[in-house]
Amino acid sequence: MPDVLLTVGTRKGLFIGRRHDGRWEFDDPHFPAQAVYSVAIDTRPDTPRLLVGGDSSHWGPSVFHSDDLGRTWTEPPTPAVTFPQDTGASLERVWQLHPAPAHSPGVVYAGTEPAALFRSEDGGASFSLVRPLWEHPSRSAWVPGGGGEAVHTVVTDARDPDAVTVAVSTAGVFRSRDGGASWAPSNHGVAAPFLPEPHPEFGQCVHKIAQDAGDPDRLYLQNHWGVYRSDDAGGSWTDIGGALPSDFGFAAAAHPHRPGTAYVFPITADSDRVPAGRRCRVYRTTDAGASWEPLHRGLPEGDHYGTVLRDALCTDDADPAGVYFGNRNGELYASADDGDSWQLLAAHLPDVLCVRAAVV
Repeated sequence: MPDVLLTVGTRKGLFIGRRHDGRWEFDDPHFPAQAVYSVAIDTRPDTPRLLVGGDSSHWGPSVFHSDDLGRTWTEPPTPAVTFPQDTGASLERVWQLHPAPAHSPGVVYAGTEPAALFRSEDGGASFSLVRPLWEHPSRSAWVPGGGGEAVHTVVTDARDPDAVTVAVSTAGVFRSRDGGASWAPSNHGVAAPFLPEPHPEFGQCVHKIAQDAGDPDRLYLQNHWGVYRSDDAGGSWTDIGGALPSDFGFAAAAHPHRPGTAYVFPITADSDRVPAGRRCRVYRTTDAGASWEPLHRGLPEGDHYGTVLRDALCTDDADPAGVYFGNRNGELYASADDGDSWQLLAAHLPDVLCVRAAVV
């Protein structure tokens, strides 16, 4: 069983767990009293770099990094992510930190609130605003979702350094094929049932996107009502949520090695944000959404009320894969066998906001 690093961002700090020889150990919390909305484990360097988007109620948001697996942390002397003065905007939160594939060493993307994309060329020590998305003609019609107006998901392509896809709440999916120089909405087939026109060009409330292991053009999308698949890198979307107990939810993750395999955590409704049927169940598809199976061995069997947020479900890159999720009850669960069985790693944590894991 390989060694795994597990990072858990919560409303009150970052928790880091390490699995060694099959046993888990957790550090005392890092960044106490800070809400940690985003974490990335950049495995491109020989020693992975950890990136953390923290939010202090006193000092505001910042991006920290560690090159020794969390033993020490560096905060740049000037803020790593800041809006240029002419935008009239100020950073409220870093929702996503996403290292690019190996073809772009040093490149890290940050998705923020207000809804913007930033790009770093130095491993996340400093970032620059991607202006063409910020200045997109549709921006004036974007509106905040329940969690704010944010770029919360970034997807890149290991074949093409110029291909970048983002999810914006609530504006939908936008794609660039020229390294961020231009952007186009990519929401064909994704519904927005809360709008007068339920199939607009943009304005969908996309909650999460995950990329298939076997085909980078295949994407899975958890929407505000609806689970979808794209087989053309977001050019069009097909509803695949019909076999789920509810197609509302926040989180989605893909298996790191098995094509056609993805995971979601269904929620009852936008007006009743508890697990579907009040049962703690991860659902897995192994056929790209044609069917779904509930995964529950080792999970609580009685009524359960722990909601899993958009970045609180993830996989590692082991084989078999580790699958992890945390919930708003402060529970953290892990599977070491592709989701077939689960164990409780921690309870009584603060509200879990994001979870990331990697073999180290």
